Amino acid sequence: MPYEIPAPMLAKSVPEVPDPERIAGGLSYEPKWDGFRALVSWDGTDVEIGSRGAKPLTRYFPELVEAFARLLPEPCLLDGEVVVATGEPGAQRLDWEALSQRIHPAASRVALLSEQTPAQFIAFDLLARGDRDLQTEPFAERRAQLVELLADVPHPVHVTRTSDDPDVARRWLAEFEGAGLDGVVAKPLAQPYAPNKRTMFKIKHARTADVVALGYRIHKSGRGVGSLLVGLYDASGRLHGVGGVAAWSDQRRLELIDELAPLVERNEEGEAVTGETDRSRFSASKDVSFVRLRPERVLEVRYDQLEGMRFRHTVQFERWRPDRDARSCTFDQLEAVTAYDLAAVLD
Repeated sequence: MPYEIPAPMLAKSVPEVPDPERIAGGLSYEPKWDGFRALVSWDGTDVEIGSRGAKPLTRYFPELVEAFARLLPEPCLLDGEVVVATGEPGAQRLDWEALSQRIHPAASRVALLSEQTPAQFIAFDLLARGDRDLQTEPFAERRAQLVELLADVPHPVHVTRTSDDPDVARRWLAEFEGAGLDGVVAKPLAQPYAPNKRTMFKIKHARTADVVALGYRIHKSGRGVGSLLVGLYDASGRLHGVGGVAAWSDQRRLELIDELAPLVERNEEGEAVTGETDRSRFSASKDVSFVRLRPERVLEVRYDQLEGMRFRHTVQFERWRPDRDARSCTFDQLEAVTAYDLAAVLD
């Protein structure tokens, strides 16, 4: 029987790389991979891949199931990240969009994508080995066991690199972003595995940008602003939607309706003009309509990274910028990330 897959141990955000001397037993630093968190169970017969949200991932990654059964030297329970890399050799980077497309209901599509955009697994913890449960062991011991277990296992299974030097972690934070990674994780060396507990530390890339409010969605309760849609202008002067701002309080949602009312676009009958954002496999059953706003009001937001022409995650409201002209909110203000080959991170 496969191992029982626990909830994964989590991390809490901190603004900078923590000092190891402030944590009993010290810290181990490693790159923060931008993929699907996955716990892999291999009992010698069957492979199961569980996700952070308890949704089984096994059927979506047949190439990894085959690789685990063929390559893992003994039964084990691994914690790590499923990622997809694209690009030419020497200039590869993680590709979130390609990874996201792997979650598809059609078996034929899953099989095709497993060949076109094959995944790889980055292991960073070992929870069980053979009949030995390692979850109560300190991370230092689990890491040593992981390195020993996977020492001779080739691609597509990798062991993440680590360091006990905070200066190295700070360098990784700057360099590895160019390969599509989104930060650094610090793990207390003396702590046992703690399912669903935020006992690790994550340091992610965070930046600010001035963006234009171009519309809002009504909150699912039917009252107030649920999310504010924002955009940026390209070099030709075209406004592109780049993401959304959410997480307003109940009171603030209602206040925003009144504050934004003067900006609402209206037709000849005085009715609010609405639109729809593009649908995806994640929003197929959701209401994607929004109330259009004249693109005049600017706000500053916090974001982690841009992927293509959209922010990778929901951005956070920082402040309104009445001093900024909407047309000055262009893609040029965003920090350009220096490319870094993914293969150099795996080495």
